[in-house]
Amino acid sequence: MANLPGPMSSGNTEQLISDAEEQLASVGTLDELHQVESQMLGRRSDLAELRRTLGDRPADERRSLGAEINEAQRRVEELVAARRQQLEEEAEDRLLAADRVDITLAGVELRRGTHHLITQSMAEICEIFSAIGYQVVTGPEVETVHYNFDALNHVPHHPARLPSDTLYLEPWDGRSSTGADALLLRTHTSPMQARIMERQPPPVYVVVPGRTYRPDPWDATHAPVFHQVEGLAVAEDITFGDLKGTLEHFAREMFGPRVRTRFSPDFFPFTEPSAQMAVVWRDDWLELLGCGMVDPNVFEAVGYDPSQVSGFAFGVGADRVAMVRHGIPDIRLLYENDIRVLRQFR
Repeated sequence: MANLPGPMSSGNTEQLISDAEEQLASVGTLDELHQVESQMLGRRSDLAELRRTLGDRPADERRSLGAEINEAQRRVEELVAARRQQLEEEAEDRLLAADRVDITLAGVELRRGTHHLITQSMAEICEIFSAIGYQVVTGPEVETVHYNFDALNHVPHHPARLPSDTLYLEPWDGRSSTGADALLLRTHTSPMQARIMERQPPPVYVVVPGRTYRPDPWDATHAPVFHQVEGLAVAEDITFGDLKGTLEHFAREMFGPRVRTRFSPDFFPFTEPSAQMAVVWRDDWLELLGCGMVDPNVFEAVGYDPSQVSGFAFGVGADRVAMVRHGIPDIRLLYENDIRVLRQFR
């Protein structure tokens, strides 16, 4: 900071303004400017000292000298304000220069996100069936006992109705069955069979992707929350051969032409006859889906005439499809959100 002279002893305001200009020109920072401003305009400044001497002046000099002091103070304030603006602009220029970015440099490319592997698998399953004329529909995850069990030919004492196998959203009444309007988390996407047939006449060709819930323990091939793609085909003269051919076509499209499939008898309340289809996974057979011909009782429950139509249904486990398709040894890897696993399936 510049060296400042002591208080002036005369009323030469022009000299005071000239000295202020020199002092302000030598100021290099806003902090220095603040100190100089205090010395030039504060209570101990030259101007303040001059103002205090007015009382000792003759009356004829007091008015003119007071006007000169006021004018000098105004000029000094203008000089200080101008210098402050200049220093602020210089500080801003230095900051901008320090933050300058070369826009011609190559940018940093952000890693693009992708769908989860299960979502990808469900989409591929739906695409395969869409290509052969199936419509994709969705349904509620919170279902009623009627659509989840009654309309699908589950007898009142069926063990699937027990809270050990089903997650109810209302208190269970302690019996083997509950009221038709009782709410639960759907145990399969099959309730959409009844919902769709209730609202449209045959023919019906649909697939229903969605999340399902069962109180199953975590292990390598089971999860309490899993994903299923339900399929339903209803028309005249559909046979079990149509069912088998459709599902073998799906397996070849999903896993390649060399995939090995196996059908074995099974039981489901809403299909008769019923079967399960397995594929080879890690040198063993893994059940991939359940299937069968739609039970006539299901047709009657939705107002179809079983003597006029026939059909088949199936439920594909999308999680297991992902495991087989990509060689994943444990279903839990799909849910642990380990980035090292998920990045492999972009």
